[in-house]
Amino acid sequence: MNRVGSISILHVIFLSMTVIGLKNHVTIIPSVLKGAGRDGWISILLAVLIIFPWIFLLVYIHTKSNQEPLTDWLKMKIGKSATAIVRYTVAIFLIILAAFTMAETLQWVSGMFLPDTPMPLLLIVYTIICILLVSTNLQTIAMVNVFVLFWVTIFGFFIAFTNMQIKNYELLRPFFEHGLQPVLKSAVFPASGFVEILLFLFIQQKVKDRFRWYHFAVMLFILMGLTLGPTIGAITEFGPIEATKQRYPAYEEWRLGSIGAFIQHFDFLSIYQWLTGGLIRVGLLLFIAADLLNMTGDRIRIARILGPAFFFATLSLFLLKDHVFTKIKGDYLLVGNFLFMLVLSLFLGIVAIFSGKKSKKV
Repeated sequence: MNRVGSISILHVIFLSMTVIGLKNHVTIIPSVLKGAGRDGWISILLAVLIIFPWIFLLVYIHTKSNQEPLTDWLKMKIGKSATAIVRYTVAIFLIILAAFTMAETLQWVSGMFLPDTPMPLLLIVYTIICILLVSTNLQTIAMVNVFVLFWVTIFGFFIAFTNMQIKNYELLRPFFEHGLQPVLKSAVFPASGFVEILLFLFIQQKVKDRFRWYHFAVMLFILMGLTLGPTIGAITEFGPIEATKQRYPAYEEWRLGSIGAFIQHFDFLSIYQWLTGGLIRVGLLLFIAADLLNMTGDRIRIARILGPAFFFATLSLFLLKDHVFTKIKGDYLLVGNFLFMLVLSLFLGIVAIFSGKKSKKV
């Protein structure tokens, strides 16, 4: 299927590595370690086993919607009013997700290397960059992602192999140190990232080929690797107790890297990884939100409506105390995101089941 301005399946996989990978590589790890300790990596494997059958639901929705824009498909099946509720609900939720990503990124930037720079100034600059990206098209976002992801991947493998000399895999044992219950409860955190694969159905009309089950499976298993790597790394490098105390274990692993006696501290490379990952994640989330709100390509409406909405949503998060923000993100947002995406996919699945029946007039 040839569409002007469309992207390939490979581009979608690359986008999943950046957009969802940033979340699973950085954001969810503290919650996993806090909940399951040294067994956090088992929670990740369990989450993959639970989510894997779910990808067939995505394939079913994709097939029944005939790769049409989901909003157009929903209008034919449930009517214009019900579709509007879905559109606005999902769009608002995506803006909230983008705001949390931006707030966490800027808090890290301010705390690590720009402590004297006013936070509102950082937010204004980064918001302008993100809105400019959203105002382009999906092809541009995909191309920018390919460029930045190449170096993100290179740097990631570099620090992983550099730190091999200090990893102690004996720290992964004993398995199930506190029983099975913490492992089961903590599986929701990595699953919160995995279920975001659903978001790519909202841009299915801009993808050249149809999704197959193995496309989603590839995304899932790549994300599993991106989540397992820093989780196991944090446990084997710092130990389960110290790793649990850290806010960003994936970042702290960069500080341990060294080559010989004179080349140390490669954490400056993580700045590139996080800032570029945050740009692509926020950009795609807002792009999908703009598409749901019928703003795609309309730079004026995006700048006047979506930009301020995102800016003030992020700014409001800075009013929260640090420990409150961390608790909301770790205890509520991750679980809420999992439930929201799960319920949304089930809703779309139910619509798909009855899609063979006569459509509602709009």
